Amino acid sequence: MSAKGDLAKSYFKEGYNCSQSVTLAFSDEIGIEKSRLLRMVSSFGGGMGRMREVCGAVSGMFFVAGALYGYDDPKDMQAKKEHYARIQELAARFRAQTGSIVCRELLGLDGKDSSPVPSARTSEYYKKRPCPEMIALAASVMEEYIQEQDG
Repeated sequence: MSAKGDLAKSYFKEGYNCSQSVTLAFSDEIGIEKSRLLRMVSSFGGGMGRMREVCGAVSGMFFVAGALYGYDDPKDMQAKKEHYARIQELAARFRAQTGSIVCRELLGLDGKDSSPVPSARTSEYYKKRPCPEMIALAASVMEEYIQEQDG
């Protein structure tokens, strides 16, 4: 595991959601004040508001990629193409190690979870959930990608 992976995992164990944990690990690189950054990505936890869709750790990784490498000109089709390819590459790296980027699949859940109530962070929670490992993996994949870009 990478330094960013360890850091992201520690944020999760402090109580931040999966997306916040990954994003917060890169807050210095992103350059957005931490409380604002945490609010910006708070919706993505639990697979988008606990609906168990795209894994929040993956969404956090994508947010970091957008903050660092995203495009801002809607008419720059080349930049858009390059960024979407980047996101697909990051997803493929994560999926290659987990089999999915979908929260409910990673958790082995049937269907969607419509309850907005977050699970209590007990020792039992941490024993049965792969979330800390998914968070560490997403941050590690992003850290590796950044290192490759900085070459």
